Amino acid sequence: MSRDTRPPKSAPKNAPKNAPKNAPKSAPKSTSDSRLPWSVPVAVRDIPETGRHFDLMADESTRAAVANAIGLRALPRLAASLDVSRQGRDGLHVIGRVSATVGQTCVVTLEPIENEIDEAVELAFAPAAAPAASDEDDGHSRVVDEDAPEPLVGGMVDLGGVATEFLSLAIDPYPRKAGVEFAAPAVEDDTPHPFAALAALKKGQGDS
Repeated sequence: MSRDTRPPKSAPKNAPKNAPKNAPKSAPKSTSDSRLPWSVPVAVRDIPETGRHFDLMADESTRAAVANAIGLRALPRLAASLDVSRQGRDGLHVIGRVSATVGQTCVVTLEPIENEIDEAVELAFAPAAAPAASDEDDGHSRVVDEDAPEPLVGGMVDLGGVATEFLSLAIDPYPRKAGVEFAAPAVEDDTPHPFAALAALKKGQGDS
């Protein structure tokens, strides 16, 4: 399998340098989502039959954007090691790991803490299928197949988006400092015992 330690280069622009700003471009529109905090788009056509390996390391500004997007106090380290192979004629299979050092806040002591993340990644991608006419006209919702491959948009997959998604799934939503246990405060129960009245009645009869 071929190995690539650098993010793929963006497609060259076809418009001449001196072209007016509003001039139409003949190059296809990029399918990467600029709203993603970490975007590393890869096209199906760029993956050889032998597959391709990617070692991705997010820089400081990217880590700050990812931390802000998924609610982390800090993100000192974020990396992904991914193997991308062809699946069928137009699909892709992504497998590997995402690792990170995440800065959070202990939910018990409110102290800053850091945790290590090492999450397995595996996803299949295929071109999005157009809905059948019968599905659009019968008024019934279709059953979603959870094992169905993720849709490829414009023949591309965003490895940065994949890594960010698996990172967010691996994070503990209620992080605690090592050795700290949450102790619920004792609550006095003022609710009358269901047999309290009967006990009082028996006591009164015994005293008479």
